[in-house]
Amino acid sequence: MPDSRTIEVLITVPISEELLTQLRGISPRINITVLPAGGAGEIPAETWARAEVLYTSHLLPKPEQVPALKWLQFHFAGIDRYLDEPLLKKDGLLITTLSGAAASQVAEHVLAMLLALGRKLPAILAAQKKSEWPKDRFERFASFELLGKTAGIVGYGSIGRQVARLLRPFGVTVLATKRNVMHPCDSGYIPGEEMGDPNGDFVTRLYPAQALRSMARECHFLIVTVPLTPETTNLIGENILQALQPGAFLVDVSRGGVVSHSALVSALKNGKLAGAALDVFPEEPLPASSPLWGMPNVIVTPHISGNSPHYTERAMRLFSENLLRYLGGLTLYNLVDRQRGY
Repeated sequence: MPDSRTIEVLITVPISEELLTQLRGISPRINITVLPAGGAGEIPAETWARAEVLYTSHLLPKPEQVPALKWLQFHFAGIDRYLDEPLLKKDGLLITTLSGAAASQVAEHVLAMLLALGRKLPAILAAQKKSEWPKDRFERFASFELLGKTAGIVGYGSIGRQVARLLRPFGVTVLATKRNVMHPCDSGYIPGEEMGDPNGDFVTRLYPAQALRSMARECHFLIVTVPLTPETTNLIGENILQALQPGAFLVDVSRGGVVSHSALVSALKNGKLAGAALDVFPEEPLPASSPLWGMPNVIVTPHISGNSPHYTERAMRLFSENLLRYLGGLTLYNLVDRQRGY
């Protein structure tokens, strides 16, 4: 006999009536309560108690408050800061992220940074502020073109695959590291037909994570997209940065702590790296005392690469897919493996 019980879904982030109507149209079995709140205490105890599915950004109740909870869906991809929360240790709890929902905008940010670094945009803007038309402009602003270069993507997930798709028309050879190189196809959530690299067609060679240094030796650009785990903490250190091609560039849209900033600053100062674009930092906001602020070959953005007016729409599209899979008893997209840390 088909399951006809009602599934109580609690959403603690604001969503539009249009998106809410779409969610409710998935199945008459779903009863959705939307309570945007600034703290867990703002949610009534009886609402917590009946929730079977919780969609949230940061509101995490105590396990005893949610006896019926079976599935926790986060509103973003990176959850390293929450892994030690008691709720995430609840036996049998399914935990999913929104990996893939921001792939398009983050990949565009990466492309913008690669072009800005290669075309010396920070130096050009500095000259503009001084109303300066340099006599040595052709030498000072000599471009480092994408055409014919090699880019290495550290972590071939949803963002890395979309970056590869965007880079191919520029004539860039794309290399990437992947935890399981024997399976180049993407088995995760793919936002659309013209997104990502479902079959691994856009990467010239995949390297196992242990061969990162070997990949780095080939790279003019290094693009970091891996999650933060014990294995990836300070993954990009002196050993990797020194292996890059002379005058290489680094773009980091992963998580603060994956790139060693002491090694990064050193590589920028000694000229091993020609420049870097950083969107994530070990400490956020980036302290005013950081030398990165004053480096002319560094672009600092305040963790906004995933920002988009369409984010919630894309997030609800993924959540809808997962709701359908939950109703059908199928494996959910972006299930968190507690052992891996993402």
